[in-house]
Amino acid sequence: MPAAAAESIAGPVRLRAHWSERIAHVALAAVALVLLVFLAAPLAAILLQSFEDSAGHFVGVANFVSYARTPALLDSLWNSLWVSSVVTLVVIPLAFAAAYALTRSCMPAKALFRGITLIPLLAPSLLSAISLIYWFGNQGALRQLMLAVGVEQIYGAPGIVLAEIFAVFPHALMILITALTLSDARLYEAADALGTRASRKFWTITLPGAKYGLISASAVTFTLVITDFGIPKVIGGSFNVLATDVFKLVIGQQDFQRGAVVGLLLLAPAMFTFSVDHMMQRRQTAMLTARAVPLAPRPSRGFDAAMGAYCLAIALLILAMLGMAVFASFATFWPYNLAPSLRHYVHGLVDAEVGVAFVNSLKMAAGTAVFGTALVFTGAYLLEKTRAPVALRGLVRLLATLPMAVPGLVLGLGYIFFFNAPANPFNNLYHTLTLLTLCTIVHFYTTGHLTAVTALKALDAEFEAVSSSLKVPFYRTFWRVTLPICTPALVDIARYFFINAMTTISAVVFIYAPDTKVAAIAILNLDEAGEIGAAAAMAVLIAFTSAIAMLLFMLLSRWVERRTQAWRKPVSG
Repeated sequence: MPAAAAESIAGPVRLRAHWSERIAHVALAAVALVLLVFLAAPLAAILLQSFEDSAGHFVGVANFVSYARTPALLDSLWNSLWVSSVVTLVVIPLAFAAAYALTRSCMPAKALFRGITLIPLLAPSLLSAISLIYWFGNQGALRQLMLAVGVEQIYGAPGIVLAEIFAVFPHALMILITALTLSDARLYEAADALGTRASRKFWTITLPGAKYGLISASAVTFTLVITDFGIPKVIGGSFNVLATDVFKLVIGQQDFQRGAVVGLLLLAPAMFTFSVDHMMQRRQTAMLTARAVPLAPRPSRGFDAAMGAYCLAIALLILAMLGMAVFASFATFWPYNLAPSLRHYVHGLVDAEVGVAFVNSLKMAAGTAVFGTALVFTGAYLLEKTRAPVALRGLVRLLATLPMAVPGLVLGLGYIFFFNAPANPFNNLYHTLTLLTLCTIVHFYTTGHLTAVTALKALDAEFEAVSSSLKVPFYRTFWRVTLPICTPALVDIARYFFINAMTTISAVVFIYAPDTKVAAIAILNLDEAGEIGAAAAMAVLIAFTSAIAMLLFMLLSRWVERRTQAWRKPVSG
């Protein structure tokens, strides 16, 4: 009788746990479905389009053959490859030297310099192109200096290279700072005990220890440059690259088939560099063990002065790029009347109706931050903390990491082919702000996912084990334990989504409508219309808004830490 009673009591408990796990499986399947619809399906649509003619008939590799027989398009492929290579070869040494100065010297004002290097992240990439036009264009402030060094014009390859260096420098710097921070002081102490010269320590300890960071930084830099659309569009002139070819073929010529071919070619280098980076990360071993000693730089007057001078030069160049854009945005009529006025801001926001686009950007950025953070963190939690089927977990893991290898321009192209199809049940989303928000979430999904996974892996699995033993549903543990502990990571993810949504161009350039135009796209339109002053003003306005958002997120982060992270404070006594 007691056994039967115990069984009758245990029965409902087992049923409750069973349905709790089923809910987790369904929720993870829903995340997989979202990624399949808004990531995998558009990419498959590009692939299908590349094998069809304009009537929708299968033609095999005929479109690829036609592309290979078009010399102008092949020139664009070569231009993209060599420009990306040149920028990578220039940026990596510059960023490595700056990262070395910040991590291995006692130079003053390190925090200030790191803050200055983040400035390019707060504005659309084309801000650097606009600034270069004011510095070195046909009526630029330093036009004569450029001619003196033998460069006839800034438009074309020289402008693209210089503008891309400015735009991608902070990305490489952040990766290399992380790589150089993970160093064991014991290796350097042993080298000092053996009387090893500083140069030999650099080549035998520092550089090998940072090699995986160098590879990752190189892969990220190359991919960002070859897939960027804004800078080549503004300052490229007649120098064509793959990104501008896609835009011209699809929007200008309505040649969707060859546009799909170029999209696949644009996807190939990004996939290759992502694969190399992923392979190198798998081979990477731990740089710090439990017995490691953090490396603390030692003061050296000469070395610190040299590193400080180098960082000062980098900071001045970054400020010069931003400062010129700000100055030109207030100049009444460049270069004849430099008196400050709000003429360009009024023209951009009111006359050119960029004010509506700016509001759309804020809506899209807010939606991306809120819904993107919710989707990313929920998906990461279900993936890492629940016992879903292996096949489902593998599918979600693949789809979550795939966006990092997909250029925004290619993703936007896929959205044209997939969501613009009349037979698609999601066709009503086309040209809506909702679709722009979803596209932006998917475009930046991987970084948010990796941030969430890192935060979740820092939590002991015992939380879920104890909850399971007590028959507590997973969602109750998620809401009461996991979510409060990981709130700082949620703020970081939301900040990342918001800033990138405000500045993105390539991911949404194909799928906006006149009433859903965003501010970054409006800047391109102003530049095409010759209103470069208004374009500069709107780019500066986006940068200013992003900076304000960063400050607000910093305040939110501090508030969250006080409310949810009190357990981290040491107990006195």
